[in-house]
Amino acid sequence: MIITLTPNPSLDRTVTLGGELVRGGVNRLETVMVEPGGKGVNVARVLAASGQEATAVVPAPEHDPVLTALDALDETLLSVRPVAVAGAVRINTAVTEPDGTTTKLNEAGAGLSEQEASFVEAALLGAVGRPGQEPASWAVLSGSLPPGAPSDWYARLVALLRAEHPGLSIAVDTSDAPLAALAAALPDSAPDLIKPNGEELGQLAGLPAERAMALEDGARAGDLGPVVEAATILVQAGVTAVMATLGPAGGVLVTAEGAWHASAPEVPVISTVGAGDSSVAGYVLADVRGDDAPQRLATAMAYGSAAAGMPGTTLPTPADLPAQASVLTRLA
Repeated sequence: MIITLTPNPSLDRTVTLGGELVRGGVNRLETVMVEPGGKGVNVARVLAASGQEATAVVPAPEHDPVLTALDALDETLLSVRPVAVAGAVRINTAVTEPDGTTTKLNEAGAGLSEQEASFVEAALLGAVGRPGQEPASWAVLSGSLPPGAPSDWYARLVALLRAEHPGLSIAVDTSDAPLAALAAALPDSAPDLIKPNGEELGQLAGLPAERAMALEDGARAGDLGPVVEAATILVQAGVTAVMATLGPAGGVLVTAEGAWHASAPEVPVISTVGAGDSSVAGYVLADVRGDDAPQRLATAMAYGSAAAGMPGTTLPTPADLPAQASVLTRLA
């Protein structure tokens, strides 16, 4: 079993334009899709669609539309563990242009009280496993934090999970202040996997802002050395694996055993919504199957590229993976 936590779930509304987005003008929508969302929910859905049991821990009021939408999914391997809270789940809107450019308009969320946050923690720990019960193999903590949650909540959750389930693998996929707080808590709250983009990786490694922002541009030009160096800093600080996703430049995986680059399989980019979540699911899925580090990276790239080639919030299944495999390269 794989457990995901989405502290700030959403209903994802994806609208597709027939042309470029016109700021200040009238934009005609071609399609509108509404799906249950949030990064951890997306990860769980991709895993379940790939034949892996997954449980999504989701704070939401009883009868909230996101729970109704999740209940309506025809996926037998996906289970939902709702945590009753007062505030309604937010609605996020993604605007997708014909070339795949995606503009996201995300609500902040209703927020959690201190008591509600404790309920979420208890639900997460209970879902992972109780005494006498076989524990989950992975816990994936994903997405933004709701208003009112402390920025170091992910760091606290990693520490709690480590204390109660020492053999559990933990992934954290977040950004901004929660990601910075996680890095500040290393090595005590080091996860087994983080998935920053180039700029986030540079910030985590303590690079100056300009150098951090330049990491992805350098990777696209073929200079992967700075990416490996920045990721190595985090591995030396206790993170088991750092997977940097670099858009068209593919991805770089760094562990204590080495560093690898995988190209991104070429697909016509339709919508990037869910691509990062799909890459996390691909990595975890490959790990559960016993694949080695480079193959985990290649599988992550395949799932991420597949998601980018699908409309709206559609998430990939194994049948949707690109026929073209990633080119894997061992890096110095």
